[in-house]
Amino acid sequence: MNIKVDARGEACPKPVIMTKKELDKMNEGIITTIVDNEIAKENVSKLANSLGYEYEVDAKDEDEYHIHITKGEVVEGISESIKDEFKDMTIAFASDTMGEGSEELGRILIKSFIYTVTEVTPYPSTLIFYNGGVRLTCEGSEVLEDLRALEEKGVEIISCGTCLDFFEIKEKLQVGEVSNMYTIYEKLKNPANLVTIG
Repeated sequence: MNIKVDARGEACPKPVIMTKKELDKMNEGIITTIVDNEIAKENVSKLANSLGYEYEVDAKDEDEYHIHITKGEVVEGISESIKDEFKDMTIAFASDTMGEGSEELGRILIKSFIYTVTEVTPYPSTLIFYNGGVRLTCEGSEVLEDLRALEEKGVEIISCGTCLDFFEIKEKLQVGEVSNMYTIYEKLKNPANLVTIG
């Protein structure tokens, strides 16, 4: 089975998501994802590496890359540096401040915390934002630059759609994807790999 995913013009993490969806549908075969920027090429390659699939990258020209991913054969001896880059851990943000006592201090702390996440590996696999935490992923947030940097590195960033609707800020979302409670539950259900900030 051979599938082509044309992700040209799509901003990260869309090429990764499009590729993952097609990989999930097939038992074995080759998926060729076409992207038009270096970041997307790196992120799709990291996806293949993290799943243990063999892949090759063809640079057609400076603006087009074809990533050929073979599913059905797990690669032995995946690079330890790649394996160690991410940790199966979810960080959940229930508020746009950190801790209680002073809202001003809480905003300083949350900004410092998210910056620290960008500087320390392994990176968490997922950041979830719900209730007041969704303000951190929207226009006006002081941590957007750091969140975008994490997203570009392959960290999944999801915000609760119900929460965005409640605060009437869905159209102001600047980073990550809108998600539903089923997906959020799936990400939060393993308390051993969960850190909650709020």
